[in-house]
Amino acid sequence: MKAKILVFFLIFTGCVNSQSQKPIKIVKDIDGNVYHTVTIGTQTWMAENLKVTKYRDGTPIPLVSDSIEWAKLSTGAYCNYKNNPAMASIYGRLYNYYTIFDPKNLCPKGWHVPSDKEWQILIDYLGGDKVAGEKLKEKGNAHWLENIGATNQSGFSALPAGERDCYIQVDGKKSSFDWLGLRTFFASSTEWGNTIIWVRDLQNLNGGINRIHGGGCNGISVRCIKD
Repeated sequence: MKAKILVFFLIFTGCVNSQSQKPIKIVKDIDGNVYHTVTIGTQTWMAENLKVTKYRDGTPIPLVSDSIEWAKLSTGAYCNYKNNPAMASIYGRLYNYYTIFDPKNLCPKGWHVPSDKEWQILIDYLGGDKVAGEKLKEKGNAHWLENIGATNQSGFSALPAGERDCYIQVDGKKSSFDWLGLRTFFASSTEWGNTIIWVRDLQNLNGGINRIHGGGCNGISVRCIKD
């Protein structure tokens, strides 16, 4: 009888999610950062964006703040949004294409950067491209602006971490930070073309999730998935 009452209490208070099938656990990266995890369908995901500064074997990932240097990279690097380290504690860090494919591995042992297929399995489980976004996004406006349709039914708790973009100006190729509060971009480990990967894009004004191209000098968020 006590067990039944406890289960009812957890469901009533939201501690057990209808689409999260196991209790929340944690995982640590090589830096000692702690991440909550969530099981959605047959998959277990980190419930927070990656913020590690080293590969799995302890090799440092270069921090690149300079815009021109970032845009010209052909090796792995990370940055903080607007080059502000305090942003990492909330939104995680932004990684370029080369970190994702480095054989030293970006995610902790037992975890990996999800493939495009693994993203699609998640999205299909949550009802498809047109509605999965609302179930993935954190509720409310603590971080999202005009957060239309967000329920966070999955417990994935996606935040609008923005990106580091690249563009051409009259003074040469530079990179900029965009979309904080409005959009977030999640990397996959599936290539579309040379230094280009499939990326999942969540936006504040709708409940869908988009499949787009990214990579190269883009700095985007990473969510690791359990092997």
